[in-house]
Amino acid sequence: MSGGDDGSGTLADETAAVIARRAHYAAFFGDEPAPGGYGVVVGNCQAESIRLVVSNEEHPGVRVPAVHEMDAADADRLHRLLAGAAFLVVQPIRDDYRALPLGTSQLRAALPPGARTVVVPSLRYGGLHPFQAAIRVPGVDEDSPLVAYHDVRTLAEAAGLPVAAELPRAVVRAVADDSLAELRRREEIGVDVVASDLYDEVVPDLARTVNHPGNAVFLPLGERIVAALGAPGTAVDPGRPILAGVQAPLEPWVVDAWGLDAEPRRDWIVAGERLDPDAVVDAHRRWYAQHPEFVAAAVERLAPLLRRWRAA
Repeated sequence: MSGGDDGSGTLADETAAVIARRAHYAAFFGDEPAPGGYGVVVGNCQAESIRLVVSNEEHPGVRVPAVHEMDAADADRLHRLLAGAAFLVVQPIRDDYRALPLGTSQLRAALPPGARTVVVPSLRYGGLHPFQAAIRVPGVDEDSPLVAYHDVRTLAEAAGLPVAAELPRAVVRAVADDSLAELRRREEIGVDVVASDLYDEVVPDLARTVNHPGNAVFLPLGERIVAALGAPGTAVDPGRPILAGVQAPLEPWVVDAWGLDAEPRRDWIVAGERLDPDAVVDAHRRWYAQHPEFVAAAVERLAPLLRRWRAA
């Protein structure tokens, strides 16, 4: 009997994923020793990219899972790791996040005396992808198919709301300004380094998706973090695009709005493969039809962005 007939194929896949995860985070799991003088970077999907650019031989960073992927056992491991850490770089996280002791203040309290902490903002930028949202709503834990991003034009269609197919230059820039205003608001609440000014000059490498910055942000941000740590050396350029596993289309009207020196790109790029945006739209239309509660909640959450689109 084949493995797939009795479900063992799925079990084998799950076991392989667990083994791969443990190998990927070997020092976090204690399967290999952490380097001397190590630090930890904790946050969302951006945290590992920050670790890449601030970690060097003098202040190495231990790779840890993104905070939203952690369970109770991972939270315990993280606290044990922090007890011996020389530094913590962390995004703002509320106390008892997902009922776990993963808040910024809780992680800081786990550090030994003398360890340094640098709080960095979580980054979102709408200027290159003013049609895009990355959101979750209560009660819908399942990701949308193909890409876990939502095009407000497709979402509005599902809600029966007419919107434009594209935005004029002034509105593209207004959407960018909206996202930067929110970033500055978060920075004012309390971070140790700011990043909002890194978006002053708009270039294609600023963002891969609305919540995935590119090297044009991560490298100068890394310099600021290293300086804030008082650590020797400078930021490290990994010599490749950072956080580039998913890249959203770069639409012609966006290129025109900013006068970018770049060719528009119609396709998504996911794990190095091109993905037809029409296939994404079709899959999302079906998914929205199956999840009307998501559509209703998302339309409410995205009301300011949808107003930009409906007025265009």
